[in-house]
Amino acid sequence: MPHPSSHRSAGSGTSTVDAPDWRAWSDAWTRHIPVLTGRTDLTVTVAPGAGGGAPACFYPDARRIEVDATHIGAPDITNPARAGHKRLVPTAYGLLVHEAAHAKHSLWTAPAGTPPVVAAVADLLEESRAENRQRGRRRGDRRWLRHTVTTLLDPGDAPVDDAWHAAYLAGLLLARVDARIITAKDIKGVRAAVTAVLGRKTLRQLRDVWREAHTVDDTDATAMIDLAWRWCRILGIDPHQRPEPPQPDPGAFAGQLAQALADYLAHATGVTPAEYAAQQIQSQHGAPAWWTRRDPTDAERTAARHLAARLRRARTHVPEPDSRPSPIPPGRLRTRHAITAKAQIAAGSMPTATPWQRRTQVSPPKPTLHLAVLVDTSFSMHSYAAPMSSAGWILAHAARTNQAITTMIGFGSSATVLVPPRQQPTHVLDMPAVGGTTAFGDAVKLADQLLHLRQPGRLRMLAVVSDGDLPDIEPAQRLITTLHQSGCAVLWLRPADLSGHTFGHTTTLLVADPVEAVDAIAVAAVAALEHA
Repeated sequence: MPHPSSHRSAGSGTSTVDAPDWRAWSDAWTRHIPVLTGRTDLTVTVAPGAGGGAPACFYPDARRIEVDATHIGAPDITNPARAGHKRLVPTAYGLLVHEAAHAKHSLWTAPAGTPPVVAAVADLLEESRAENRQRGRRRGDRRWLRHTVTTLLDPGDAPVDDAWHAAYLAGLLLARVDARIITAKDIKGVRAAVTAVLGRKTLRQLRDVWREAHTVDDTDATAMIDLAWRWCRILGIDPHQRPEPPQPDPGAFAGQLAQALADYLAHATGVTPAEYAAQQIQSQHGAPAWWTRRDPTDAERTAARHLAARLRRARTHVPEPDSRPSPIPPGRLRTRHAITAKAQIAAGSMPTATPWQRRTQVSPPKPTLHLAVLVDTSFSMHSYAAPMSSAGWILAHAARTNQAITTMIGFGSSATVLVPPRQQPTHVLDMPAVGGTTAFGDAVKLADQLLHLRQPGRLRMLAVVSDGDLPDIEPAQRLITTLHQSGCAVLWLRPADLSGHTFGHTTTLLVADPVEAVDAIAVAAVAALEHA
């Protein structure tokens, strides 16, 4: 999400979007804003894309509030001139109230020369401070401010489990509990995760900071900046040495902070965590509309059946002796079950007891295979795009009846899910080979999120089809090493005719053509099941 400072931007911002369909909303909320702020010099603009990249924004110099109409839906959803319209658009109206709180109470600016990290913390503290003042002045606004919390948050606000991001999450959510916008019950899981990362002592010190910020006057910039410096000292950050806000480690996976935040957002939006995760993945990593889809060919259907048979044989490899109950002979008679069967027959019911026990050969129990395939979609890999698109469809259908879960993800300038796990697509999605390879880390983290590749107790494998020519070798290696140390096998398939980097903690194979790469993945999957 945009940092909280983007909700209160200096300057006049961009010119208002020409959206005549939304003019009635802009006019109605401009007439209404004095009720929320007590100010008569403000205008409100409601339009798609308004807000400068944030859901809503206040421009102090222009004395203008902008609200992105996306959070309303259609302009004819209700009449904004009626008092009851807010109940039909609670999130959008809550955004208006949130910006009204900034317009009324955020009357300070960071002095020139303030280190960016200090200014960022001060803006973070201002979020709950302004809402606390608004609620104290207009208690009924709490109802609407609660609706904005999920809009002003993003699952990416806690990408790693470090002190900075744990404190950031505390400032966004835990501080709003003390501002009496949300309740402690709402963020019970978030509090536990933040405490686990920061420790109770540090969290208490940070809480003292934001509670003191709630008492600062609306124009007291000095006090807010002093509290921001104190926040940095608590976290061990020296703004003189590190003036920029800390950035997440690209070589680290998301942890308990991200999970706790996702659980909170799911609960707040009224869906299960799994449904919320699916919605986020679809919106952020869904295939673009211009990617083409086609019917699978007869050769692809045949290949799926053959691979399914190979996986089935791998699961039944080397049968083991066992005994199974049976309702009829031959076998050893089990007296107690025989008596039960006779009693059932005498009672006139269908006998369910199995009086006989026979020896047989059964397949040994096998774990479910979790296989993620990452495909490089940069231009240098253009010859692999079509065959790997076909492979994604084949793997998904071959795994359907063999207790295996597969997913295929393309990575270029962004990570795109071609085949989601536990789905058998009806069409083959053809990926193009364009862009770079900057999204490899995102693709690995996405694969881990979909298939839990770091979770022990299951059979896991990651296959990467790429020349290994990545812009960030070191973070990529750390992600691979983390998977390797957790017990996830990593198979790297490199085109023999392309130069690239060879990563450690992988089984690297040079392949002459795309078909050989597909075969290598199938062989590795079969071997993993056979030796499980």
